[in-house]
Amino acid sequence: MSTFRSGFVAVVGRPNVGKSTLVNAMVGVKVSIVSPRPNTTRSQVRGVLNRPDAQIVFVDTPGLHKPKTALGERMNESATSSLDDVDAVVAMVEATGAVGPGDRMVLAHSVQRVRAMARTAELGRELGAAGAGRPTLFVVVNKIDRVGGHGVLGHLTGVSAVVDGIDTEEGGEPVPVEYFPLSAATGAGVPALVDALVERMPEGPRYYPEGMITDVAEAFWVADLVREELLHRVADELPHSIACRVTEWEWPRVRCEILVERDSQKGIVIGKGGSILKDVGTAVRSQMEPGAFLELFVRVEKRWQQREDSLDRLGL
Repeated sequence: MSTFRSGFVAVVGRPNVGKSTLVNAMVGVKVSIVSPRPNTTRSQVRGVLNRPDAQIVFVDTPGLHKPKTALGERMNESATSSLDDVDAVVAMVEATGAVGPGDRMVLAHSVQRVRAMARTAELGRELGAAGAGRPTLFVVVNKIDRVGGHGVLGHLTGVSAVVDGIDTEEGGEPVPVEYFPLSAATGAGVPALVDALVERMPEGPRYYPEGMITDVAEAFWVADLVREELLHRVADELPHSIACRVTEWEWPRVRCEILVERDSQKGIVIGKGGSILKDVGTAVRSQMEPGAFLELFVRVEKRWQQREDSLDRLGL
């Protein structure tokens, strides 16, 4: 009888390194919105990869950053908490620049988590539990399509030196690390990473039905699609001041509320003669089930990013 493997994998990194694009590529369909703007992902999104021999639940996370708002603090908490109770950690950096303080923070969190996983696994083996071997840190160097071969090699060397330094500072037995240069945008190198992750997963059951690709509620998904389309159109003016939530769902009628923080931003989101909202509505409906009637409404809620009650209501 063949072995079936399953588990959870957290994908972490600083803002805009390509985490959502990578999760979408590994799952094979779009489960997380993407945009060129940092901090597009605001909460954990789970994408499910189903194979005959395995099921992996990828946890897409907000980018770790220095928070300036209550929203930023919650996003960081969401990202770091994603490292709890997972079977593997994928830490992402870019091939297009030097390893900065944000990358070091991500790598340090990842090394610490994998070391804690190793201690738990060792205890399990002492108690006779089966496992998939010693936990490994998977370091992804993304966007190799933007640099030449020598650039990738040089960046791998630099990232490896940083990880080794963090590992040494932590002390104890070295953490096993595997490096994967890839392009989440083109898919180059992604299958090799997925195969390696499957191999490292413990034996286990399917956590989700075979046809399920995400655990995100449909209303949350539609609200995120609205925000994604807005980010592509008005991000230069107000990338972080937009929040969206579905307030009514009586199929086929769906009403989505768009929050901004100032009166001046309301006009930007609506556009001249309602042009922006019209374009956004058309783009989102094309990704929904046929027959959907999507109503978009813009409301000003001052300083919503700083208000705990607003964040609670938005589920952030």
